[in-house]
Amino acid sequence: VQLQASGGGLVQAGGSLRLSCVVSGGTFSRTTVGWFRQAPGKEREFVAAGRVGTTRHADSVKGRFTISRDGAKNTVYLQMNRLKFDDTAVYYCAAAQRGLIWSSMGSAFEYDNWGQGTQVTVSS
Repeated sequence: VQLQASGGGLVQAGGSLRLSCVVSGGTFSRTTVGWFRQAPGKEREFVAAGRVGTTRHADSVKGRFTISRDGAKNTVYLQMNRLKFDDTAVYYCAAAQRGLIWSSMGSAFEYDNWGQGTQVTVSS
């Protein structure tokens, strides 16, 4: 399984971006895809994840970010609205080749494959 993340960029606080993660290989319908982020000097943290029928969002982004998927394109999106300076980070998408239960979606150790990351910079 390979993942290609894109859509990052520079945006002002309060603005929006949409990240995309194209998943190739594996069976997309059975794949859980998650988004994680890592800011300089900080640990990697969970942002959002989803599989068919279930999504999970970190409390820090709930109500602002939305994960969705398009099965026809094997693509997972992360719509990010009302961006804050603290959202600045490299965002990574990751895939688990099975349907993770909701309580496991937030753990990076559950994911088998990782994309290369895309930089999101929010100016204050």
